[in-house]
Amino acid sequence: MATTHVALLGHPVAHSLSPRMQNAAFAAAGLDWHYSAFDVEDALAAVAALRTLGFAGANVTIPHKRAVVAACDEAEGPAVNTLVFRGGRVLGLNTDREVLAGIEARAACVIGAGGAAAALEPALPRETRVYTRSGAWPPDAEGCDLIVNATPVRDELLVRPRAGQTVVDLAYSADDPRDTALVAAARAAGCAVVDGREALVRQGARSFELWTGVAAPVEAMRAAVRF
Repeated sequence: MATTHVALLGHPVAHSLSPRMQNAAFAAAGLDWHYSAFDVEDALAAVAALRTLGFAGANVTIPHKRAVVAACDEAEGPAVNTLVFRGGRVLGLNTDREVLAGIEARAACVIGAGGAAAALEPALPRETRVYTRSGAWPPDAEGCDLIVNATPVRDELLVRPRAGQTVVDLAYSADDPRDTALVAAARAAGCAVVDGREALVRQGARSFELWTGVAAPVEAMRAAVRF
């Protein structure tokens, strides 16, 4: 049988650990699948090309999570991060919400308003304050029990967490295993933390299952991104 292909579409994508993680998962599950990253500026043209080439699906990352919805026959909301090509149709799905699975929160402080933040929106509490440099700024997490950094910012402490809060930071570096400024401050304060690599595993595991129909080998995926 021929190898089944899936892809990552984004701009840029060279920093992404998704290929390393997903290919480790395919190997652990004994599947003849391969995951490739493509740096693309035109997401719609890229989706059309993948369909022509017979890909099974794709992940979508910055800055295309909103724009790619226009390529979908069906989409889960205004931003999606996973595409499944099935029966000649493109299904746009949101596995980013898995990052917040199991987190109970009354109020959230979200930093960033791009596609990553939009994809998390269905899993956020009703009382959510969103902060951007072009809007409300600086971030204020007073009275919030959840802080989410949905920007790529790693080295600047955008808000100071306090004990009792849960901190989710989507940012990570493929080359630098050190914590982001926010994660380091959260650990020091005794917060519950989901760092960028764990967030990647959570959403990636669900994408894996949507494509393959097989339970994701989560521990193999975690091992692949922590080295």
